[in-house]
Amino acid sequence: MSSDANTAVLRNCIRLPLAEDELLEVTAKAKDYAIMHGAAMRSKTAFSPDSLNFAPFVLVPSSFPRKEFEKAVALQPIINRLMHNVAHDEEFITTTLAETIKVDEFTANLFNIYRKVLAHGFTQKTSLGMLRSDLMLESGCPELSPRALRTAAGEDRGQDAGAAVGQIAGANGAAGVGTAAGTGSKEEEHREVQLSRVTKEPERRATGAQSAYCCWKQVEINTIASGFGHLGPASKTIQRFVLSELGHADKLHNMPDNNALAGLCDGMVKAWDIYAKPQAVILFIIEDVSYNICDQRFHEFYIRETYPHIKVLRRTLTEVHREGKLGQSKELLLGSQEVAVIYFRAGYEPGHYHSQADWDARYLMETSLAIKCPSIHYHLAGTKKVQQALAQPAVLERFINDPEEIKAVGKIFTGLYSLDDNEAGNASYEMALRTPERFVLKPQREGGGNNVYGVDIPDALKRMSRVERSAWILMDLIHPPLTKGYMVRPGGDMPPQIVDMVSELGIFGVVIGDAEHIVHNYQAGHMLRTKLSTANEGGVAAGLGALDSPYLIDSDDEDEQK
Repeated sequence: MSSDANTAVLRNCIRLPLAEDELLEVTAKAKDYAIMHGAAMRSKTAFSPDSLNFAPFVLVPSSFPRKEFEKAVALQPIINRLMHNVAHDEEFITTTLAETIKVDEFTANLFNIYRKVLAHGFTQKTSLGMLRSDLMLESGCPELSPRALRTAAGEDRGQDAGAAVGQIAGANGAAGVGTAAGTGSKEEEHREVQLSRVTKEPERRATGAQSAYCCWKQVEINTIASGFGHLGPASKTIQRFVLSELGHADKLHNMPDNNALAGLCDGMVKAWDIYAKPQAVILFIIEDVSYNICDQRFHEFYIRETYPHIKVLRRTLTEVHREGKLGQSKELLLGSQEVAVIYFRAGYEPGHYHSQADWDARYLMETSLAIKCPSIHYHLAGTKKVQQALAQPAVLERFINDPEEIKAVGKIFTGLYSLDDNEAGNASYEMALRTPERFVLKPQREGGGNNVYGVDIPDALKRMSRVERSAWILMDLIHPPLTKGYMVRPGGDMPPQIVDMVSELGIFGVVIGDAEHIVHNYQAGHMLRTKLSTANEGGVAAGLGALDSPYLIDSDDEDEQK
């Protein structure tokens, strides 16, 4: 991702830079605090099962528009319901993935399991979805200008500054907040700030500057291994400590509550309750080597501490193949232990399946009575190809009945384009060759590090056959505003340097139900990942991003900073 001189910048929650001695001291404290509060990972370069490094983190929280954060939180239950309905639409999934499975072996293997399970009927009709909707701010949103420049009904973008001044003054008068000149009241000072913003707006528009206080667009929806349920709240814990150490405890109220760990784990327990066998266990499917160990273990430990009557097991796909079998009622048995709920933290990329035995283990679990998170149809609903199809306006009407909800969800999609070998796909292909800097090329993969960006797209596309292209989708590149801050990494510079960064917000959701009924549906917390503005990928587990948390602001005007 690149930026230029015209890129919008969100104001910081505190004034930077910090004095060097203060920065050195608080960074050293924060590193220890992170390790001691479980914001940690195993090293990929010097791996040891007996040691941890702190996870990369941003020293102070990054700013995020309050209104857009609240909109994302409110929208999550609708997205949960949308994905639940998509997952249970056999015709839509089959048609949408028809071309992709011809050339993408991994998706084809998943689809083959789906097809076989369908043929025999789902043993367990209830699914547990623990989703994460990832989004980025788009500073080029045409429908938004700074909050202070809009009336309650929304400002006409053609309106002149004088009219805007009159509307703000009139609104204040009608509300009874106007006071006599010279009183020095907070209301009068606030009005002066508003007027100042308005007089700046013609200059902002004339120069083509983008607003940092901007709308958000969806990057993707994760339906499998939606991580950072622990590390999201943990990053807030670190940054609350740092702000307090720096004398800014008065700002902590602008960091929203984040109960992601409890929200997600309680979802697993609700599914366990539905299974209704007190001796049954919850099974975590894990990688052979778990670097992001704290995020996984804290889920397990939360369940064990909060619900000590529920046992949690961890097994790889290989171990499930070796130990697992179906009982008389198709219950999944690991040795003598019956499994109520399966939570996949692995299985989302080809490297997790070492042989046919691992694919057999996945099929065994899908045919069992255990409640899966995700079930195979939920997994397929999270593919990029399905999400590209959902971005077509008419398609949403298939899954959402309420016109206002359709409108709200439709607004969050950025441009998503098919690359199938047909008229529309060929047009997208030519568009990508002409202006590759506008796009990102995405395969049907999760976990980060798989995308192709900008000028690298033409060569990547030219190496593909027309049929191979259908395994990929094209997406408009989002242009987020910058934040400036300190990114702290194991082995990094001390003191850390101020860098330009961009952030990606993830909103968690839990949905439980079958094809006919949803029994639980709620938003379950959030996480924020931040990366250097020059980096394309931003996964923390992949070593490219850093833990962060949102600091909610009501304006992008620096005049409000204290």
